[in-house]
Amino acid sequence: MTAPVRYICEEEVAQIVLSRPTRANAVDLATARALGAAVDQAGRPEVRAVVVRGEGKRFCAGGDVAAMASQPDRASYVEELATTLDEVFQRLAGLSKPVVAAVRGAVAGAGLALMLSCDVIVSAASTRFLLAYADVGLTPDCGVSYLLPRAIGQQRALELALTGRVLSAEEAREWGLVTEVVNEEFVDARALRLGQQLASGPTQALGQAKRLLRAHQMTREQIGKEEARVIAEMIQHADSSALIDSFAVSGNQA
Repeated sequence: MTAPVRYICEEEVAQIVLSRPTRANAVDLATARALGAAVDQAGRPEVRAVVVRGEGKRFCAGGDVAAMASQPDRASYVEELATTLDEVFQRLAGLSKPVVAAVRGAVAGAGLALMLSCDVIVSAASTRFLLAYADVGLTPDCGVSYLLPRAIGQQRALELALTGRVLSAEEAREWGLVTEVVNEEFVDARALRLGQQLASGPTQALGQAKRLLRAHQMTREQIGKEEARVIAEMIQHADSSALIDSFAVSGNQA
């Protein structure tokens, strides 16, 4: 049996690949657990950046509805799937290194939460984005209710949830849902190149920057104090010291 998630690590860049192309990379419980194991591998110190992508024509269609329908106790299964997957996404977002997503085809339901748990999102021009929960009489899960309004605003998130609107890739970029849009054939290569670029940078500082920018639970006062603490810590790091010394020698000013 083919593994539902593949993990590849080359030159300090880890690739996490959803590998259920015949199911549009929809996630069942086994896939959620495999994804969690891959995220934990990507947390190792030797990994400096991560790329998340889907095998085949689609990134991720969200939860596997067929798997849900086949369960004798649907409620228990769906609750376990949503809880497991949400924990995985939180660990992914919490990785202390940059994470790039390469998306194509369709991004739906929990696939949006997976995508928004990444830091930089490269989309194929043909990609479509939708919530899709209402199509099967369900509600958002896996952190979508938290992540989506923060990415695009409450009213736009409500529009997607209540009307079933489908966004094009260009609309998604204009709304702030994705970082950039490229031609279909360049998506994976562009994401990998970004991963390599980020891996060559001051990874510890980048990881702390993403943590600060994702610290939605902190007050304005708390985030200011945490920023001051972290920047003082970072200036002592070897990567930062080398970059600062080089900057100072060049005569540039911040």
